[in-house]
Amino acid sequence: MGRKTLDENKVNEERNQETTAAAVADEPQAEAIVPAESSNPSEELERVKAERDALVDRLARLQAEFDNARKRETRERNEFRDFAVTGAVEQFLPVLDNFQLALKSTGSADQLRTGVELIVKQMEEALRSLNVQTVETVGTTFDPRVHEALEMVERPDLPDHQVFDEVRRGYKIKERLLRPALVRVVNNPQQKEA
Repeated sequence: MGRKTLDENKVNEERNQETTAAAVADEPQAEAIVPAESSNPSEELERVKAERDALVDRLARLQAEFDNARKRETRERNEFRDFAVTGAVEQFLPVLDNFQLALKSTGSADQLRTGVELIVKQMEEALRSLNVQTVETVGTTFDPRVHEALEMVERPDLPDHQVFDEVRRGYKIKERLLRPALVRVVNNPQQKEA
């Protein structure tokens, strides 16, 4: 071997010893093992075994800490999800109560309609409190990212690809789409020819 290879091996060996010593020193439960200068092979073997045992013990502790952290994170995520669901459900319980009252109602059709309109307003308010927004539809240009076209209808009086009817409302939270709006879209052949 050349001198350069021997020097590189010596530097790498020193780095490995420093890394092992630093890793063992960082571990509070592990005992720092100081290499003993001895020429006796049985003492060297015992030193290596003790170092191995310390590293195996450290590895077992780190593995246990990792498993505990993973279990704790899963438990906390489940608790947070349950907390979030509880907050959302609490917003809709009064709406459900009002629907049940409307079903028991013996009033006229107009009174029932007025009651259902109030319940819809209450439901929309609950959604707003959860930062749920409706997708804009009627009068806007068709956008396949937030709209789902039910049909295209020829209308020469409206601009091409304009949404003119909302069949089902779409919803989003911030910029995340929960459900696309189901819409009818204008097909204006006069604008395509021009």
